[in-house]
This record gives sequence, structure tokens and C-alpha cells, in this order.
Amino acid sequence: MPLVLVRCKHRRSPDVYKRCPNLRGVTSPHNANERGDDNWIQCDTLTQYGARAWRRPSNDYPTDAMTRFQVIFDKRWSTTLFSRLFGKKQEEKTQDDIKLEQSLQKTRSGILGRIGAIFQENEITPELWEELEDILIMGDVGTTTTQELLTATRARVERENIKASKDAYLVLKQEMVRLLQTEEPLHIEEPRILTVVLVVGVNGSGKTTSIGKMAAYYKRRGLKVVLGAADTFRAAAIDQLKIWGERAGVEVIAHEPGADPGAVIFDAIRASQESRKADLLIVDTAGRLQTKYNLMKELEKVRAVASKQVHKAPHETLLVLDASTGQNAIAQAKAFRDSAGVTGIILTKLDGTSKGGAILSIKRELGVPVRFVGTGEKIDDFAYFDPVAFVTGLVGD
Repeated sequence: MPLVLVRCKHRRSPDVYKRCPNLRGVTSPHNANERGDDNWIQCDTLTQYGARAWRRPSNDYPTDAMTRFQVIFDKRWSTTLFSRLFGKKQEEKTQDDIKLEQSLQKTRSGILGRIGAIFQENEITPELWEELEDILIMGDVGTTTTQELLTATRARVERENIKASKDAYLVLKQEMVRLLQTEEPLHIEEPRILTVVLVVGVNGSGKTTSIGKMAAYYKRRGLKVVLGAADTFRAAAIDQLKIWGERAGVEVIAHEPGADPGAVIFDAIRASQESRKADLLIVDTAGRLQTKYNLMKELEKVRAVASKQVHKAPHETLLVLDASTGQNAIAQAKAFRDSAGVTGIILTKLDGTSKGGAILSIKRELGVPVRFVGTGEKIDDFAYFDPVAFVTGLVGD
């Protein structure tokens, strides 16, 4: 049976390819023997990897290979295949999937939980679309994003001549996933001597807590992690980070309160590279309001110091947003995106709010993907953000 090649990022080998034997009728653009058996990984099912495993081919691919790959990229979103993606059995779900779905219980039990009910009717009527629009807007999805979702869903239903409401429901969830997914890979586990991640966000958003949880998350994945306390404006921030460092079992590099943040990150990088031999350095930055000019200049300085010490650092700049603020988080995020070069979002307090629908608007408005989600108060309550698991948790199976 023909195989399909899917490029993916891997910590130990950046040029790993995956064979997906469950897609038929497409010729592989490369020969397996050219790269050797060691570079091939057999995957059991497409759903095991989800959308994260799929990347568009680079420009050096032959034109015919690119065309075939594009067909596969589009065909994997068929209604039949998508029903398989959303039809995972409980034992097939990862721990991150389960945590993410459970954290959305309040949102799902609120207004957005009614979406599944309106698609129980056999017929697709104008009244169904009107009711869906009302639910999405009341569910904090936002007016513009709601209109975009409805337009895309209705167009697909008409174009594909879908008659059953259950199939239209799958199309809606598919369009939600399209809105949330990104083709840009997360760069934290790419092979390099040291990965530097900056974490930004306003005070009270759960920034320091998220850093501690992220440190524990990557330590469990086998990385040597070090934390840098560059939020020197508040003495409490340094103390809090040290507490979370102890909980996660990782070292914290810190100066006295009021010290130069640039000096902190310089020393943290040197220590990570030389004495600690770390794989990952996560840096806490100042968390005053995003309207403060000095804060943004401080962030620029921290980025400059990092880039001089480590090639292409920071490799990720993650913005922590409080999910309970709903649509109000968008204005906050825009300022940080423009000034701090934000590449991803950590969404906190998702388990304590019914405003999970706002994530759809945040991704659409910012063009920045959600990377991680805080799913509870414990140090292990931290999960990688998967669009399919999120949509399942948001509106149900």
C-alpha cells in the first residue's frame, strides 16, 4: 500500500519523517530507502498525532509531490475522517486531552453545551443557524468570530450537499479546529544546546504559576530545566518563583529585588550552559500593566541579551492570559504581541470559568496560537493545547 510522508519536529532528530499507512491511493514523494529505516516511525492511526503532525512541504519538493501532499492535507478533513478524530475512545486519549476536556466542564455545562442539542433534529433549518448564532455569541465567542464560523460552516454544508444535522455538527467542529490550529511548530523541543523561553503577562494572570507548571511538565518529559527570575520589580515575584521551582524540583537563578533584568538573564544563560548543563531555560519577566512604556523597553532589553548569548533566542515568547477575562484578554494580548514578539499563548484558570469560547476569538484576532492550558491548581494541571481535544471539551462529542 502506498505511504504518505509527513514531516515533523523531533527533539533528537530534526529530520524525522512519519509513515501513515492509513491513507490510501497516494504515492509517497520520497523513497524510504533513501533515508534509512532509522528515520522512519510507524504510526498506528492518524488520530494519534492529530493536526500537529501535519506540515506543508517546503519549496524544494518536486511540484508533483507537493500537489499530492496538498491533496492529502485537504482530504484528511473529510467528514468521515473527522468523525474518527472526534470519536476517540477514552483509552485512546492522552492525559493532556483528558485534562483539557475536564477543564472545560464549566464552559460545556453553560451556554455552549446547548450546541449539541440543537443538532439533534434531523433537518437543517434556518432556525437552527439562528439559534446557533445566538448560542455562540452568548458563549463569549464574539460576534465577528461567530459570523466567520457560521459562514464557513453553512458554505461547506451547502457545497457538500449535507442533509443530516449530525454531519453539519461535525462540519461546525471541523471549522472550529481550523480556526484554532497552526502550522507553526512549537520550538521548545527542537535539538539545540539550550532553548530559551520568555514568559510575559500582567500580574494576576497566573504567570509565575504557569512557569512552575511548565518546568514540571518538561522535567517529566526528560529535560533538564532551569528558571530565571527576571521579574525583579516585585520582590514577591522572585520569592514565588523560588517556591514553584522547589515544587517542580528545578533550580532558580535569581538576583536581589530591583536588579537589572538583563543581568539576570545573562547569568541564567551562562549558568544553564556551563554549570547546570540545562536543556531548557524558562525566564519570568516583569508583569506590570502592558500600557507601561518602561516595561516594554525592559522586555526589549531582555530579548536583546538573550539573542546575543544564544543563537536565535528567545526561541519562544509565551503570553499568559487569564481565561476568566474572556473577550477583555484580546486587547491585553494585542499590546504584548506587538511589543514583546509573542509567539504563543498559555491560557490559565480555564477550569474556573465558563468563558472558554473566547479562545476562538483570541486565536482569530491575534493570529497567535494557544500552546498550553492551565487545567487546575495542582502542579501537574498543565496540558499541551490540542485543537481537537479543546473543541471536544468545549461542545462535547
